[in-house]
Amino acid sequence: MKRTTGQYERTSVAGEEVAAFIPHPLPPVHPVLSLTDEQLELLRRAEASLRRLDLAGEMVPSLDWFVYGFVRKEAVVSSQIEGTQATLTDLLAHEAGGSQSAARPDVQEVCNYLDAVRFAREEMGRKDGGLPLSVRLLNQVHARLMHGVRGGEKLPGEIRRSQNWIGGTRPGNAAFVPPPPQRVPEALSALEKYMHAEDDLPPLLRIGLLHVQFESIHPYLDGNGRVGRLMIALLLEHSALLSAPLLYLSLFFKRHRDEYYRRLSAVRTDGDWEGWLGFFLDGVGTVAEEAIDSARELFALVTRDRGRMLAVPDGSMMAARLFERLPEHPMLTVANIMELLDTTRPTATKAVHALVNVGVLTETSGRKRDRTFVYTEYLNVLKTGTEL
Repeated sequence: MKRTTGQYERTSVAGEEVAAFIPHPLPPVHPVLSLTDEQLELLRRAEASLRRLDLAGEMVPSLDWFVYGFVRKEAVVSSQIEGTQATLTDLLAHEAGGSQSAARPDVQEVCNYLDAVRFAREEMGRKDGGLPLSVRLLNQVHARLMHGVRGGEKLPGEIRRSQNWIGGTRPGNAAFVPPPPQRVPEALSALEKYMHAEDDLPPLLRIGLLHVQFESIHPYLDGNGRVGRLMIALLLEHSALLSAPLLYLSLFFKRHRDEYYRRLSAVRTDGDWEGWLGFFLDGVGTVAEEAIDSARELFALVTRDRGRMLAVPDGSMMAARLFERLPEHPMLTVANIMELLDTTRPTATKAVHALVNVGVLTETSGRKRDRTFVYTEYLNVLKTGTEL
């Protein structure tokens, strides 16, 4: 029995009449979800992988190392899906430039993503009146994502009041037309209600459903893809599947971009929630295992290099302090180091040269002034998949 996941409403856009899709509220019914044995195995694998990833985060001396790197990786790749021409190296180079460094527009988009994640997690974690996971919170996230970048004139933080469309050069040849603006508040209200509802579906399946539903509503004039992917990270924490944003799922969507969009479309046209969920669960399990491997590799690398540094007879305490900051600052300048360690330029210079001499840091700029030093091996592991 074919499932209907929404209804179409005829509406006029720019002088053309189009059929706008209005999704039915979650969860799917008529018929209810029915996963195959293979899809149920993907669910078990994905849940187990998330538990191992969470445990990997707990077992290292500093969870902040991995949160720093993995959140930036997700920010870069999610932005790349929308056409942003910035890499992880570009982002870290901007951050190494300090507060005086003006970000390129594409790098600023990634910085906005980081700001939005930080804001949302702080709000959800506050016990004194912070915003819960809600449409209101997503509006605030959207405002931060779109601040001062392309699309920033398209009502940042506000639900759209006009019709939008996806693909095509005009509404009449669009690949998909989301709900008319007057139907968006009702659809978002139902989405928010399902975020906090209780049913028999495992949390990971609910997250997969919510992501598609958000993308089908497409409540903003721009930035919907980034908000929808960021929402996955927030839902994983909200559902207690992860205690920190360690899953960079956008990397899977980037690798399989055509299938990602095809699966979203098949939900709307054919009611194929099961096909989407199989794809989504495969992505969660695959990327979680890759993140575990990366965490292990990064931890082993830091442990090895710490030993190399401590074995140097004239290693200074300041060099040791600098080394411990490298996982959260794998690209630095002497000015960075002065600020990080609250020290003088000669002391910072001595510390960085000590790490260059043992092969931990590499000078990459080739300049005599304002030189850049990189924890190259660490960055090479972290940046996998973030290249354009």
